[in-house]
Amino acid sequence: MGAVNYRTLKLRRQGPAWHVQLNRPEAGNTIDARMVGELEDVLGTLVPGSGASILVLEGQPEVFSLGADFGEIGAAAADGQGMAFDPQQLFGVLERLAFGDVISVAHVRGKAHAGGVGLAAACDVVLADASAVFSLSELLFGLAPAVIFPFLLRRLGFQRAHYLASTTQPVGARQACEWGLVDAFEERSDLLLARHLSRMRRMPAAAVARYKAYVRELAALPAGTREAALRLSKAMFADPQSMAAIRRYAEQGLFPWETA
Repeated sequence: MGAVNYRTLKLRRQGPAWHVQLNRPEAGNTIDARMVGELEDVLGTLVPGSGASILVLEGQPEVFSLGADFGEIGAAAADGQGMAFDPQQLFGVLERLAFGDVISVAHVRGKAHAGGVGLAAACDVVLADASAVFSLSELLFGLAPAVIFPFLLRRLGFQRAHYLASTTQPVGARQACEWGLVDAFEERSDLLLARHLSRMRRMPAAAVARYKAYVRELAALPAGTREAALRLSKAMFADPQSMAAIRRYAEQGLFPWETA
């Protein structure tokens, strides 16, 4: 998949930094199979071969990402296709954000839900504006944040990651910063990002790559993490009740406990 074919992402190169914008505003920047494939291409092919040292991942001012595309998931389940996209592919995207040879920076404005929280949490640095809100809503639909949870654990530790997953309560930018999900936030996060990049762009790409290789050695995910995440994902998407709840929400906008 070449850059010319990207439909869910907007890319621009600014010196040593690639700016990658999630670009499905009509769908709340939800993560569909195409977006996962395009992110995999950017992180696995385009950026590593470009001599860049920084990758900035962002959405629109009102929404970073609302998580998985329930419309696509519901349609795949209705057609008997099982999972709408390969969770192993998404796990690989998160691993590249966390352990690739560039410094990854998430610039979060507005809403970040479910898988959108995972994309941010996997990054080396998370910057946000004061409007940012983070939530994990999976258990409301009989799911669990299986693929993203290991990356939340790296940032938050067990109890705070567990709190977000098991209560589904949203947290704002200030609380997210106090907990470590966000590294810094300001009313004008564009200025905050610019200040960070003004120094980061001076770092030699070779030095960044050596440092990230060192991070991979010291802070690797525990053995068996990927396998456990994929095993739970497979079980969740094989659950007819959960898939029915997702289809209903996608088609009618109703939560499982709501009546028409």
